[in-house]
Order: sequence, then structure tokens, then C-alpha cells
Amino acid sequence: MLYAIRRSLMKMFRELVVYHNRSLEFRAKVITLMIASNHEICECEEKALFRVAHEIYVDDENRAALLIDTVKEYYNKIVTNNGLDFEHLVLSVARDCREVKRFAEKIDIDELSRFTECIDEEDEDEKIFQKRILEFLEELKEEHGAV
Repeated sequence: MLYAIRRSLMKMFRELVVYHNRSLEFRAKVITLMIASNHEICECEEKALFRVAHEIYVDDENRAALLIDTVKEYYNKIVTNNGLDFEHLVLSVARDCREVKRFAEKIDIDELSRFTECIDEEDEDEKIFQKRILEFLEELKEEHGAV
């Protein structure tokens, strides 16, 4: 019970109490791009999200949980059309990379490729769409990353 209350407070006041909040939110936006491309989070994507979050924040269970919650929050905003859509998210990721060059280094194509494994073999359109998202993120990383 106390854990749930603490997590809710962390989500509400994320900007004030979370160290390097912008970095966490950037990572959440990038992961959300991969998940929101098919407008549903399947069990495979849930597992991939859990693995990726815990690999990014190996020694910090709370931060990994906060990353997962933030991804789901962005995803719900897109699905419910609540002030965020997919195009806006793409533009936001591009703007963040342009403004804060070190964010481009946080784009890990290998980690993000795990989400492509969750696509049905028959869904060619979805495969192509996620491939283009990965190409876009790779271009951002090359363009704005450290030289």
C-alpha cells in the first residue's frame, strides 16, 4: 500500500523529485515511439519494456519502474488522444535531440530493436513502420550524437 502511494506521488511530481527527469522522459518518449506504432501494448512488448527499463537502470528498481510508468503514461495519452499524438511525439524527440545533444547518445537501437520482435510475421506494414522509426532514430543519433 505504501509502495503504491509512493509511486503515485513520484509520478505526479516527477519533474520536481526525480534526478535527471528530462533524461528519463526522453528515454520514455523514444520507447513509446516503438510501442505506440501499433496502438496496443501486447504481452511481448510489456516484457521487452520491463527488460529494457531494468537494463537501463540496472541498480535502481524505482527508476526502472518510473520509466515503465512514464512510457505507459505517454502511450495512454496517444491512444486516448489526450494532448499527445504520434506525430507530436516524433517532433518532440527530434527537438529534444537538437536541444540537448547528449540525449542522442541515449538512443540504443539494439534495445529498441527488441520491440520489433513482437510484431506478427504477417503484419508487413507494421514491420515497415517500425523499421522506419528505427531508421529515424538512428539518423537522429548520427546527426546530433557526439562526434
